[in-house]
Amino acid sequence: MKKFLVCFSVGAFLLSCNNDNSKTTGTSGSKDSTVATTTDQPAADLPYKASFSSRFTTDVSDADLKTVLMSYKDWADGNMSNVAKAYGDTLTWDRPNGDHFQLPNAGIMNMWTTYRDSLSSISIEIQAWQKMYATDHKDAFVVTWYKEIDTYKNGKADSGWYHDINLVKNGKITALEQYKRAAK
Repeated sequence: MKKFLVCFSVGAFLLSCNNDNSKTTGTSGSKDSTVATTTDQPAADLPYKASFSSRFTTDVSDADLKTVLMSYKDWADGNMSNVAKAYGDTLTWDRPNGDHFQLPNAGIMNMWTTYRDSLSSISIEIQAWQKMYATDHKDAFVVTWYKEIDTYKNGKADSGWYHDINLVKNGKITALEQYKRAAK
């Protein structure tokens, strides 16, 4: 599942960079003025068919994008009450090490607060994000790429390049899949 979502998000990101104006449609309900690109018609004779979806637009609200980006800011600032507010009642969380959790908000926040309390600081540098709306599943995703440096209270630092897939429903993040490559 994780490999699939990474592949589909990278593929959808690459397809969203298509400059062919014949495949663009206006946004419906998005509060920004960007044009949503749809990938309903993949090129003929592709060697694979997407098992989840190949039909994406960028029709995700700016409010949902802000919710996701503020969750990173609040995490870095140590504002765990605001972090908790960004997530739904239940969260599905796939960690970079392969661990999978599906817990109530309070259970995830307990784990995250314990970890955050072990750190003296967090620095996040967002490299890029992409809004992705799966038209056939009616799911909104915000995909992020960033560098995070965690500094522990003992002075040890851990840094990594992250790729996250955030599923947003009704203004709340309900699933988070994280992938990490150690930074040197």
